Amino acid sequence: MAEQPAGRRRIAVVAAVLQQADGRFLLAQRPPGKAYAGYWEFPGGKVENGESPEAALSRELHEELGIEVTAAYPWLIREFDYPHADVRLHFFRVRGWRGELHGRESQAFAWQRLEAVDVAPLLPANGPIMRALGVPETYGITGFAAAEYPAALERIDRALRNGLRLVQVRGSRGWPPDLFARYTAEVVELAHACGARVLVNADIELARRSGADGVHLTATQLQGIVRRPDFPLVGASCHDSAELRLAEAAGADFAVLGPVLPTPTHPDALPLGWAGFRRLVADTKIPVLALGGMRPEHREQALESGAHGLAMLRGAWGG
Repeated sequence: MAEQPAGRRRIAVVAAVLQQADGRFLLAQRPPGKAYAGYWEFPGGKVENGESPEAALSRELHEELGIEVTAAYPWLIREFDYPHADVRLHFFRVRGWRGELHGRESQAFAWQRLEAVDVAPLLPANGPIMRALGVPETYGITGFAAAEYPAALERIDRALRNGLRLVQVRGSRGWPPDLFARYTAEVVELAHACGARVLVNADIELARRSGADGVHLTATQLQGIVRRPDFPLVGASCHDSAELRLAEAAGADFAVLGPVLPTPTHPDALPLGWAGFRRLVADTKIPVLALGGMRPEHREQALESGAHGLAMLRGAWGG
């Protein structure tokens, strides 16, 4: 992002990622007479003086599309400098509304699938948002002991067949290196057969050898990283705002933050709580999943607190 020109005030803008249950999302075309007319974007508009981003979102969607928002979740904040304005974009995922969509400013709109976007051109600021939409909202972290293998593979396979699409392979103590490498390769094979992706915790070389889709960096690794590992997908573990900034600087596609709630794997860690989680992710540029004591029933609370979704150990595998 270019350095902001002197004297230009950054404008607060809201943008809505309207999502259908089947994963489709809405893009709208900017009408004639506006900057970047003809370009496609997530609908939204400027935040007025004294207005909260949430209130601006509801107003803009009513003015532009004639709908009343009933379920919207804070998500990402991005800054972008256009020739005509410098903007701070507050993105929300909107999953509930009343009324029939219609372009009240005579603009066109189209429902799109991430793997088959067929409208162009897109506003430049929306590239990172498309990548963020590709991060699954449930992240299953293995953590099984060597004594649980091969039963662990059965549980992982069951979760994949039930729709899990992102897995981190992380072992507990007691895994012989050769057995853990074989186990990792088998998880990758199971996941790829279901169209899912796999990250290996911390071990970049094992991730390469096993054919995994990426690596999940530890908080310690973030302290010394100088460039993004050369993988399609990179995650990172974070515990505070400083580590979240490091994850962003390292080019991570997403982060996990926790522990949010008490967890037996880290009994001495002080939980963030949902208020603490919300405060830490309020200014993040990449998706952040809630970690620590998470179970599927925490999803709504997580989304309301600004999480991209849930990262789960026991909760991902049915117990």
